[in-house]
Amino acid sequence: MRTDLVEEHTILSVVVGSRAYGLDTPDSDHDRRGVYAAPTRELWRLDKPPTHLDGPAEEQFSWEIERFCTLAVQANPTVLEVLWSPLVERLTPDGEQLLAARRAFLSRRVAATYGNYARDQLDRVAARRARTGETNHKQAMHMIRLLIAGAHVLRTGEVLVDVRGLRDRLMPIRHGELPWAAVAAWAARLLADLAEAAAGTRLPEHPDRERVDRLLGEIREHGLRR
Repeated sequence: MRTDLVEEHTILSVVVGSRAYGLDTPDSDHDRRGVYAAPTRELWRLDKPPTHLDGPAEEQFSWEIERFCTLAVQANPTVLEVLWSPLVERLTPDGEQLLAARRAFLSRRVAATYGNYARDQLDRVAARRARTGETNHKQAMHMIRLLIAGAHVLRTGEVLVDVRGLRDRLMPIRHGELPWAAVAAWAARLLADLAEAAAGTRLPEHPDRERVDRLLGEIREHGLRR
């Protein structure tokens, strides 16, 4: 594994998951996500650097900058959260440029991606209940969180990561204290709210691909000097 790419060429590393959301418990993992910029000359070889890597630490995953940007312009919620995580552990000048350009990745597509991710989780929870009678409470909580975050980004142009202000409402789902019927009803209301937010959003129809291309070009040029 090319651990050197993560250890020597990471431009942004953050904590994500429950600890970034403010929904952690004492036994929560320390999930880390990062972005590395492979040396530019390595991209001119037949054997390209990997587009993503697991590790080397536990619960650590990183993307090469080009792959990261490709996913971000597609409004992938997991990737967008990296750009707005409040828990930044490593940030280089190239990483600062990436964060400065983060709004270029946003578009109305977030309505579909956030909504589809949440619906998929809702279907999975419902299917498990139908099959076993058990509820994945953690998954249900994050489904609600994702719907709230989707409407937020559509209305504000900012990705909502830290939801500790909603902890008192979300953690009862996590602990199984809120009946499933109430959770499902809340999800239905949030899906309607997501549609309303999408109808009134000021986000552009498409991400600013020219801005992202300039960012990639600048980072690749910097990579030639290393």
